[in-house]
Amino acid sequence: MILVMGGAGYIGSHTVKHLLDNGYEVVVADNLIYGHREAVDARAKFVHADLLDSYSLEMLFKNNKIDAVVHFAAFAYVGESVEQPEKYYYNNVVGTLNLLYAMLAHGVKKIVFSSTCATYGEPQYTPIDEKHNQAPINPYGRTKLMIEQIFADYEKAYGLQHIALRYFNAAGCSVDGSIGESHTPETHLIPLVLQAISGKRQNIKVFGTDYDTPDGTCIRDYIHVEDLALAHRLALEKLGSYNGCINLGTGVGTSVKEIISAAEEVSGKKCPTEYAPRRAGDPARLFADNRKAKEILGWNPKYTDIKGIIRTAWNWELNRRY
Repeated sequence: MILVMGGAGYIGSHTVKHLLDNGYEVVVADNLIYGHREAVDARAKFVHADLLDSYSLEMLFKNNKIDAVVHFAAFAYVGESVEQPEKYYYNNVVGTLNLLYAMLAHGVKKIVFSSTCATYGEPQYTPIDEKHNQAPINPYGRTKLMIEQIFADYEKAYGLQHIALRYFNAAGCSVDGSIGESHTPETHLIPLVLQAISGKRQNIKVFGTDYDTPDGTCIRDYIHVEDLALAHRLALEKLGSYNGCINLGTGVGTSVKEIISAAEEVSGKKCPTEYAPRRAGDPARLFADNRKAKEILGWNPKYTDIKGIIRTAWNWELNRRY
């Protein structure tokens, strides 16, 4: 049985569905602070649990025969992490230590971790590979890096088998429209653009048009959530033969203006846009070298066309269930 911590969240719920579709037995644990109970596939067992509640973790492992863990349960708003670092260090770092304590107490030594390209900080070169210097510039990124380092120490001391997947920009929604992206507040570019197009918000703000890029706006690597889900399953299947960190990205960069243009084409509507000054800490280009994921996991992203990714998100936006 696979335990998916944070399985009611955006990427977690898509991974749960993918695991179930591929024959895995899954138990989902979530505190539902940011997750959605409606997003949890009915085929999975659901347990209300919290990383900071050691008793709930103990009961979770005591009552379920868990073989491996996929760990998504983290606070992930960069701006909030700067304003409230205590919240992030407690939930993300202390919470993960609690999880590891419960795992080892019950003989579970396999974990796939939802990490982030934010551990790299300001890019010194692109595409970014796993050898790039790690110097995160916010508490969120630092919590993820600390957890990666904890895993390495636990590997040496306790034999922990671990793979940390460093995502770039997660995007899109389930192709069948059953689950999707729903954050409060929403901070991801594609849903913000689609909400502006559909009239749910006044406009989309483009921060900076004078970057050293072809159209002057920031370039990012958008990876479909179903490709992320696939990578987590492949990582589970590689535990024991590889320990360490792997980038997840398409290796293709798309600018903010290109996202807006593609969304307008997919929706057939104009996006009300407001141009604003640059935000501090926004690099001009950020995209992945994904060769390691291909070599170690045998992973190849299926959704590399940005319009195809946006089409799944637009379908969700028009018919969202939560």
